Amino acid sequence: MTDAIVTFFQNMNISDELVVFLVSMLPIIELRGAIPLGFFMDIEPWVLFIITVIGNILPVPFIILCARPIVNFCLRTRFLRPVGNWMEEKVRKNSHKVLQYEIFGLFLFVAIPLPGTGAWTGALIATFLDLRLKNAVPSIIAGVMGAGIIMIFGSSIVKFLVGLF
Repeated sequence: MTDAIVTFFQNMNISDELVVFLVSMLPIIELRGAIPLGFFMDIEPWVLFIITVIGNILPVPFIILCARPIVNFCLRTRFLRPVGNWMEEKVRKNSHKVLQYEIFGLFLFVAIPLPGTGAWTGALIATFLDLRLKNAVPSIIAGVMGAGIIMIFGSSIVKFLVGLF
């Protein structure tokens, strides 16, 4: 799968750094998928950390500001209602983890690199819990940086172990 992604972007003559930056902006994949991809492309870890963190953080303010009106529109539209329900259910399912500790909980939720966590879901949770932008964004940024450190460290270990064979 990684080979297919790399080949697709290489055929477009886009730099590896730009590829990783764009992948880190994607929902679901985010920084958690972009860092291993960057290691596969042999990008220096410190450069990889910077571009993936920036790429992952960039959509966050827009998500926080636009998510509620978009979901409300989806819920009012018969065709898009399943999408709106899915978004609300995803947030409802994960929000209890954040509610217990609020801002610190949001940081932990974003920082732990597990499926279903990350900046996009954290921004949606912040929106639906009506957390203020000035409180939510720094917490999400710190969480993304924490996840980046964990992923860089983990990917370095995997790359080292694979290099042994």
